[in-house]
Amino acid sequence: MGLIEMASGNSVWRGMDYYKNKKVIAWEKSGTDTYDGKVSGSGNNKYFVHIDKAHPRKSTCNCPFAEGRRVVCKHMIALYFAAEPQAAKDFLKKVEQWEAEEAEREKQHYDDLKKYVKGLSKTELQEQLLNALVELEERRNCYW
Repeated sequence: MGLIEMASGNSVWRGMDYYKNKKVIAWEKSGTDTYDGKVSGSGNNKYFVHIDKAHPRKSTCNCPFAEGRRVVCKHMIALYFAAEPQAAKDFLKKVEQWEAEEAEREKQHYDDLKKYVKGLSKTELQEQLLNALVELEERRNCYW
């Protein structure tokens, strides 16, 4: 698993924002699969980041979220994207592809539902509607 897969969705998107907003102050390649850098954080804080692409859990950052923990934070993601801009492009391309596929799945599901409803008799349709309304009321009482 890579850095992106190990990070939470929130860390990835915040890291992307930091990358786009040029919060990575400086970075250097420190090994075959490693980078060291400094990333500007909230306020005037500057965080020292080390990322290891081959072993993401060995990556470190001195921010409050990641310090002393084996997690991937937004600063690590920002450094990764700054050091390897193609990774940021590839990530965004995958997201766009997933969103397009999801839109197609939703459309197909809607079409399937529409076909199902059109195939119901009036009596079946009334029964299904009544059941759906009762279930909706039950859910509202339980969850609202």
